[in-house]
Amino acid sequence: MKISNLSIKNNLFLAPMAGVTDRPFRMLCKSFGAGVAVSEMVTSNSLLYGSEKTKRRADHEGEVDPISVQIAGADPKMMADAAKYNKDNGAQIIDINMGCPAKKICNVMAGSALLKNEKLVHDIVHSVVNSVDIPVTLKIRTGWDKDNRNALKIAQIAEDAGIKALSIHGRTRACLYKGNAEYDTIASVKQSISIPVIANGDITSPEKAKYVLDYTQADAVMIGRAAQGRPWIFREIEYYLKTGKHLELPTVNEIHITTIKHVKDLYSFYGEERGLRVARKHISWYTKGLKNSAQFRASMNKIEGCGEQINAINFYFEELKEISAFIPYEELQITSKMVPA
Repeated sequence: MKISNLSIKNNLFLAPMAGVTDRPFRMLCKSFGAGVAVSEMVTSNSLLYGSEKTKRRADHEGEVDPISVQIAGADPKMMADAAKYNKDNGAQIIDINMGCPAKKICNVMAGSALLKNEKLVHDIVHSVVNSVDIPVTLKIRTGWDKDNRNALKIAQIAEDAGIKALSIHGRTRACLYKGNAEYDTIASVKQSISIPVIANGDITSPEKAKYVLDYTQADAVMIGRAAQGRPWIFREIEYYLKTGKHLELPTVNEIHITTIKHVKDLYSFYGEERGLRVARKHISWYTKGLKNSAQFRASMNKIEGCGEQINAINFYFEELKEISAFIPYEELQITSKMVPA
């Protein structure tokens, strides 16, 4: 597919997730087949441009194109300035956040709170689009609550302003992540505008990805929480969409190698002390569902040294591989030894 003048290798997107889609995770998901990996949201407050967090979030060194950076805020001029700042720092796509349901974002009238104010939506998208010469995309929800689903109106505002693609999460802001995503609104939006539409929400398997694409006629799907601890979901979906068949699940050995590589990349990106703490949640996601993983995670959370963390990961996976090196991890029915604390 294409977003304006940018060719995307497929129609699979990694959703922006605060605290998750940092550079190491984006690069990992791209290596497993994600066509676009959107960054964590970057503040539009210029006073924070020099903060360590903002500088990390704007760090794209070594990342495969395209570089998509999400910006968040509620002031049109500040959002335009943030778009220019990130474009100057390597962004090839600017994504506007009007989808985040988090209270700390909505309390300052940013994220999905903006959906309540269509005039402000109009002013922000026009300001950002006019500030940069690269494609601008928009991420929204279906509306503020179930009685106020205005995605159709927002989509029309976005297209008229020059937004080049629209991502829609199939829940309202009030729904947060509860209940099931609905795709009727996404299908209606797709029928009403001509720019690419990316469907998001509860896409957890190759079959679900195909179903959502078929049902909504969307141009692409966006994967969020389902990629946590499972970055290979992108290659699984891509293969299934092309062949109608399932790709073999990753072996214990591949999960082991992926986990170690990811953890070491986190040490390098954040520094060892911070990287060790960030790594804990990813290690937890990689091992979810494996035998004795709860015990493993409990011991992992007590570890305070990077070398010890790596050793514990190696010990855990080597115990699994001694029993079966080739059975996909979801089929393992074994009992591993307790990882030493």
